[in-house]
Amino acid sequence: MLCKLTTTPFSLSELYSNVLSSEMALQLDQEKLCCSICLDLLKEPVTIPCGHSYCMNCIESRWTEEEHNKSYSCPHCKQTFAPKPDLVKSAMFADLVEALKKTRLQFAPADHCYVKPGDVACDFCTDKKLKALKSCLVCRISYCELHLQPHYESSAFEKHKLVEPLKNLQEKFCSHHDEVMKIFCRTDQQAICFLCSVDEHKNHDTVSAKAERNHKQMKLGVSREKIQMRIQNREKDLKVLQEEIEAINFSADKIVKDSKKIFTELVCLVEKMSSALNEQIRFRQKAEVNRVTELKEKLDQEIAELWVKDAELELLSNTDDHIQFLLNYPSLSHLSESTDLPSSDVHPPLYFEHVTEALSEIRGKLENVLNEEWPKISLKVTEVDVLLPIPEPETREEFLQYSRKITLDPQTINPWISLSEGNTKATVMREKQIYDCHPDRFTHWLQGLSKESLTGRCYWEVERSGGGILVAVAYKDISRTGDESGFGNNDKSWALGCFDFNYYFRHNNMKTLLSGSQMPKIGVFLDHRAGTLSFYGISEEMILLHKVQTKFSQPLYAGVSVYWAGDTAKLCKLKSTWSKEVDG
Repeated sequence: MLCKLTTTPFSLSELYSNVLSSEMALQLDQEKLCCSICLDLLKEPVTIPCGHSYCMNCIESRWTEEEHNKSYSCPHCKQTFAPKPDLVKSAMFADLVEALKKTRLQFAPADHCYVKPGDVACDFCTDKKLKALKSCLVCRISYCELHLQPHYESSAFEKHKLVEPLKNLQEKFCSHHDEVMKIFCRTDQQAICFLCSVDEHKNHDTVSAKAERNHKQMKLGVSREKIQMRIQNREKDLKVLQEEIEAINFSADKIVKDSKKIFTELVCLVEKMSSALNEQIRFRQKAEVNRVTELKEKLDQEIAELWVKDAELELLSNTDDHIQFLLNYPSLSHLSESTDLPSSDVHPPLYFEHVTEALSEIRGKLENVLNEEWPKISLKVTEVDVLLPIPEPETREEFLQYSRKITLDPQTINPWISLSEGNTKATVMREKQIYDCHPDRFTHWLQGLSKESLTGRCYWEVERSGGGILVAVAYKDISRTGDESGFGNNDKSWALGCFDFNYYFRHNNMKTLLSGSQMPKIGVFLDHRAGTLSFYGISEEMILLHKVQTKFSQPLYAGVSVYWAGDTAKLCKLKSTWSKEVDG
């Protein structure tokens, strides 16, 4: 049995040429007996004047749609008829269809009609299941082609609704009313049946499942376009990253090669100087040894002569003949001049120790140079930026991803400021507070720094009450005394001034007036690596007040400055739907 259906119509002559014997009838191709409109076996077949045949209901429905044109056409050959031809059931085609149904039941189905992974199985097959051809919404069962025949042959199944095979057929029915779910409730976002729409879902926003599918299909198309666009962008980013990896590897390999060459040249230079110094030392050593050896030989000769002279004098002193003693005394008593030796009492010999001292001095100087210059070389390595820039957040929720817990450091707070609420709220007092003396404490301005250092990406908000405050960031080594210690009055701090009637930005004692409506909170976003610092006004919306682009050389600290007694600046407690609550 063939499971494939076709939409090709046929004529009687084509059919008769195929039906030559009862044996050939068993092999009759069912494609020749299919209606090209419903794609199923002919039901109540009729033949129209052009010779093509269709199911009576199918061709009548088609011609009903064409009534407004007052002409009727064949769906296959497009021949038109006027007036509408009478439709008479073709007994011969009906008999052939019945013969095909009966004969094909005697043969096993082709292998490709058995159920495969992903197919809907026939619920009636008991042994090896066949692939379902249709599902019946009345029976709530899926049928293969063999078990589907009663639905075509018996009038009892005329009102049954056959659809394309469905998996989990029971899920298409309402669990409360046991009716097919054809309606979608937008209010509750669930599929319902007609009875649900007039019962518990009454007055809800309901549409047909098809309409909702079309609506969501459009959204799905938009989502797919966004996804595909993002894929394209990410593929471009991936290509850039791959090129950057190759560039990094090339650059690193080249620098390693160059550094190896430079250090090799330095080593060769040192070895050359060492060799020259050794040669010079050996030459000097040989000369000094020869000089000392020559002096030593003279001393040896003098000592030998002195021993001989001493023996002669001893012999003279032992003679008994006075006359002989007196005659020989003049010649024997005379001594030759002694060999001069360098005096070691005044200047002790240095030999080559002074060379070692000189080398040690050079080594110390070289070590000092390397110790001073090497961190600069290391810094150049760590400053290599190999990542693509990360897009800056656009919504408050995206900013809140970078929320940081920030508290004020009591050791930096001016004595006229009181801290409360876990060191997050600064209030200017009318009386000086008792704080210990600390070198980090600000003494001139009513301000203080955070305890936490800030690097990477950070976001925080400051709420003010009263006249005016400064919201700032600063380096740790900012001055603590004098007018220059105020936030924005130096090159070590960046500050936004918030007052009742205006905003201003201050850095390195340069003031820039800003426009913007007054808002109760100021949001600060720091991207230390990118060198950006942004200030936002926060109310029902988030408005950029000022943005700084620079290069930060040290970790930063959050700062607040309050102007008048009773005024407060508070580091807000932030909460994001994407993360847990952040204290600070």
